[in-house]
Amino acid sequence: MDVAVSNRKDGTVLVTVSGTIDIDTAPALRSAMEGLLDDGRNRIVVDLSGVDFCDSVGLGTFAYSHNHCVEHGGFLRLAAPSPFLARLLATVGLAGRIPVHATVTDALPT
Repeated sequence: MDVAVSNRKDGTVLVTVSGTIDIDTAPALRSAMEGLLDDGRNRIVVDLSGVDFCDSVGLGTFAYSHNHCVEHGGFLRLAAPSPFLARLLATVGLAGRIPVHATVTDALPT
């Protein structure tokens, strides 16, 4: 799994994730997200277009990050999940709590 972080001029952080998010790789994602949150970054869009699998550890990272962002006046938005990941997010109830957008462009603030 690869994680790339880019800061946008509007203060939003775009986190691009690719590959498999599982028990072996999720700690790198969690570390990247915690680093952003610790730095006070609370407007985050996660590009999931390159993710082919995500387990409960990855889902937990998204839930934790979302809660932290909202508690600090920001947001976490998930963008461009594969059909598998979109179904998974809906099945576990995260799609009802965390905004999920079809594209990164739709997820970015206007």
